[in-house]
Amino acid sequence: MRITRTVSSRRGRRSAVVVATSALTASALLLTGCSSGTDSGGSGSDSANGQITLTVADYGQFGYKEAGLFAKYHKLHPNITVKENVTADEANYYPKLLQELNSGSGLGDVTGIEVGRIKEVVDTKADSFVDLSKTIKPSDWVSWKEAQATTDDGKIIGAGTDIGPMSLCYNRDLFKKAGLPTDRDQVAKLVAGGWDDYLKLGEQYKKNAPSGTYFMDSASAMYNAVVSSSTEQYYDKDGKPVYKSSPSVKKGWDLAAQAAKEKLTQGLPQFDPAWQTALRKGTMATVVCPAWMAAQIATYAGPSYKGKWDIAKAPGTAAANWGGSFLAVPKAGKHTKEAAALAKWLTSPAQQAAVFKAAGLFPSNQGAYSLPDVQNGKLPYFNNAPIGKIYAQEASSIPVAVLGPKDADIKKAFSDQINNMEQRGTKPADAWAAATKNIEKIVG
Repeated sequence: MRITRTVSSRRGRRSAVVVATSALTASALLLTGCSSGTDSGGSGSDSANGQITLTVADYGQFGYKEAGLFAKYHKLHPNITVKENVTADEANYYPKLLQELNSGSGLGDVTGIEVGRIKEVVDTKADSFVDLSKTIKPSDWVSWKEAQATTDDGKIIGAGTDIGPMSLCYNRDLFKKAGLPTDRDQVAKLVAGGWDDYLKLGEQYKKNAPSGTYFMDSASAMYNAVVSSSTEQYYDKDGKPVYKSSPSVKKGWDLAAQAAKEKLTQGLPQFDPAWQTALRKGTMATVVCPAWMAAQIATYAGPSYKGKWDIAKAPGTAAANWGGSFLAVPKAGKHTKEAAALAKWLTSPAQQAAVFKAAGLFPSNQGAYSLPDVQNGKLPYFNNAPIGKIYAQEASSIPVAVLGPKDADIKKAFSDQINNMEQRGTKPADAWAAATKNIEKIVG
């Protein structure tokens, strides 16, 4: 989600809309540990013999259990047991987190925050979290990551986990049947001019597409990718909502409307059951691919499609980030010192590299990029695509996006109406009016 990730996401979560949680298949990953579990419990508890339990509350898939990090931390700190309290859908997780912050109870010792929520949390809930500015070094992360979790007076409320540099996942088997190149470098050249070229490629696919297949899964996914490549998205640098006039929003919207009109999309909201089924049936030729998305495709497409998918550079020259999260430490916890140390350890280079190897979530800590597990990272499921190099190159040029408090909600409102254009044939003007009307209620 996330894998947002999305809201935005990131790791098994939706980045702007939130991802469903899942265990990753061995064929999809370089290394697979035990599947993500769900433990009940809130703040850490003391026992008579000095042992303590720290609870990590998160959503979707952060990859820690897959990488065996909780067990490793216990070996390093025998008096500390780490448990994970997982909520599958970030859309359910976040309102619950706000309720717990307001009541001061039920919170994890370490809690995940999605990038689409971080601005609102920084602006309205910073006093509820431990200041990590003396615990972590912001310069260890990509330049813009820790800035997103920093208050105006310099407090850092979250340690960055992953980011979502963009790529394009494509079904080599369907491309071949449609008479298109299957080599990842050739595919990248075909879309090098940007998302307009991506739609042109879609028109070529449509001419000879195998029956019952579509060029892309969702126009809303493409829309999110387009917007994510811009510095100014839904708010300007002064904090003013500019979603009606934002060039990136306009560009993404027009491209999505064109894709819907030309029937290039199957019109399936990502992570919905129908989307999962379509992957299993092999009816989608391309999926916009933030780093965390590869694991989702491998999981739902299943073993029979191993090697039939590949990963190419994203359309255009403008890098984009979709998704990513943070680990924060609520002040209400019983063991805030130990929790801060755990958050630092989980987001350090070695641990982020281990998560990347196990779950495909790309590190935000720059120190991980030179480690072998990242630098030489490949995905067997995706025809051994060199994802370490692809994503590291993309991450180095991602623009510093301006975030706003309602980014996630605005993104969802636009995505919902794009889905209506795809599924119900809603006219673009009517869909735009409905989206902006809903957003006006959200932002006030």
